[in-house]
Amino acid sequence: MESPEVTFTLAYIVFSFCFVCAPNEFRSAGLTIQNLFSSWLGSEDVGFTQYHIRRTSITVLVHSALPLGYYMGMCIAAPEKQLGYIHQLHEKRAFLLLSLCLQLASWTLVIYWSRSHWHNHPISQALQAHIQPSHPSWGSVAANMNTEFRRIDKFATGVPGARVIVTDNWVLKVTTYHVYMALQSECHVTVTESQQHQLSPDSASPAQILTFRVGSINPAVKPFDIRLNSTEYPELREKLHVPIRNSANVVIGHTISELFLETFRAQVDLNQPYILPSGQEIEPCIGCMQVPANTKLVKLCHVEGVCVCVRCFCRPMWCLSCLGRWFASRQDQQRPETWLSSRVPCPTCRAKFCILDICIVR
Repeated sequence: MESPEVTFTLAYIVFSFCFVCAPNEFRSAGLTIQNLFSSWLGSEDVGFTQYHIRRTSITVLVHSALPLGYYMGMCIAAPEKQLGYIHQLHEKRAFLLLSLCLQLASWTLVIYWSRSHWHNHPISQALQAHIQPSHPSWGSVAANMNTEFRRIDKFATGVPGARVIVTDNWVLKVTTYHVYMALQSECHVTVTESQQHQLSPDSASPAQILTFRVGSINPAVKPFDIRLNSTEYPELREKLHVPIRNSANVVIGHTISELFLETFRAQVDLNQPYILPSGQEIEPCIGCMQVPANTKLVKLCHVEGVCVCVRCFCRPMWCLSCLGRWFASRQDQQRPETWLSSRVPCPTCRAKFCILDICIVR
């Protein structure tokens, strides 16, 4: 039978590892720095930079207290060791002194960071590297970053301790102890590595993880790496204003949705076109408002027996890309082999149609 000391030690190691790395189970249970100290941290949406300055500071304090917490827990788990009597300690005295020194050093560091309204904090120092005539102080740079973070059109992915955020002017990487940042107008992004994972916690299909190197022409900004799933690459590329270079000849795989859209377009091109009546004007697609609506649903399929498809009386309102995305979004994501043969409701009138009923407007 294992002793209480060994049992507590193994349990505390597992707890400390999970508390620092914060897996999904711990985040669901609220055992994270962000949740436990939410009342002091404030809202990330209101003040992004101030929130992470406080978050990284309290993270340093709490993580540095884990060794001391182990010692205090051991006093309860193994009272026969008499660890509470400091003057009688021999074997554990060095560990206790090291734990106290680590905690004292972390408090000294955080107090130093907090001087002059957190002027010495690493995030504040990183903001100072982006001071420009339009933003003469790191506070104005932080205010600009806060404003852009509040916008709903930003690109954001990842868990709270390892997030990638791209706004109109910033590329940000949020980690446990720091926030890396680079201006889009000054940075260059390069694909450096690709990793294939056969098992993915988010989907049944294999996942491709891409690594990007974000560098800057600003010598005060250190380059950093960001990692994300290849399925998020199109959204990242759309938000970035700079071209993405591929230095390692990495082949970026297409997602199932992208492969389906290619097949979807090829099949629709084989269907009978729809001749627009004279005098009728083509309006912009109501899905993206970027291109003209170039599709019309016309019941053309012929199925023996009962036909599920219904005639649609809507005028051309959708472009082929938006209609294809709608078609894919209504499918069983675990059975992509059934997508082309299935039927979905019209996004406007809900009349059932299949891929043979989609006509290109001429």
